Amino acid sequence: MTAWSYSSINTFKQCPKKYYHLKVAKDVKDVSSSAMYYGNEVHRAAEHYVKKGTPIPTKFNFIKNTLDSLNNIQGEKHCEIRMALAKEDGEYAPTTFFADNVWWRGIADLLIVDDDKAYLVDYKTGKSAKYADTKQLDLLAGATFTHYPGIKSIKSALAYVVSNEFVQKKHTSDMRKSYLTVFDDELERLDSAEENEVWNAIDGPLCAYCPVTKCEHNRK
Repeated sequence: MTAWSYSSINTFKQCPKKYYHLKVAKDVKDVSSSAMYYGNEVHRAAEHYVKKGTPIPTKFNFIKNTLDSLNNIQGEKHCEIRMALAKEDGEYAPTTFFADNVWWRGIADLLIVDDDKAYLVDYKTGKSAKYADTKQLDLLAGATFTHYPGIKSIKSALAYVVSNEFVQKKHTSDMRKSYLTVFDDELERLDSAEENEVWNAIDGPLCAYCPVTKCEHNRK
C-alpha cells in the first residue's frame, strides 16, 4: 500500500477519485487555496517564534499568547518534527521520512519532551474547534511513543489559534499500538481500492473546488 498520512487518508475519505488523481496517478495537482496559504504562514510564524524567538508578524499577533503559554512549559522543544513509521507483521518501527519501507508519515508542529513526559501540539487555523478530529492526536502520539521509547505519557492538543480553543487528550505508552490503529477501517478501504483499482467519485460541497476537472461532479 502507498505510504499514507493524516491528510491523505482524509482526502480518500472525502473522495476516492480525488485521492487517485492526486496520490496514485499524480496527473493533477492540488492548487493551494488562500486558506491553505494562510495556514502555512501561521505555522511558519509559530515555528520561528518558538524555535528562534523571531518576532511574530503583526498580522499574526493573536497567536502570541498561545505560543507564550507553550514556551513556558518545561522541556526540550522540537518544532515541525518529521516522523515516519514502518509496519511489518503488525509491528511498528521508526524509519526515515522517505525510506523505501515507510508506511506512515506525519509532522508534529510542536513536541516538548520533559524526561518521560511530553506535550504534543498541532496548530489549527480554522475558525472554531467544532469539527476537531482528535484521532490525529492519537496517531501523532503513537508515532511519538515509537520514536521516543523513553516517553511514558503525553498531553496533546489541537490548538485553534484563531478562536483560542484547545482540544486536549492524554495518552500513555502502554496504549501505543491502539493509537496507531485508529484509521484501520479507512486503510482497509484504501487497500481494497488499490487492489481492485476502483476509485469511486463522491459528490459533495467541496467538488466546486476540486482540481480533478474530469469528473461528473466537478462544478468548476
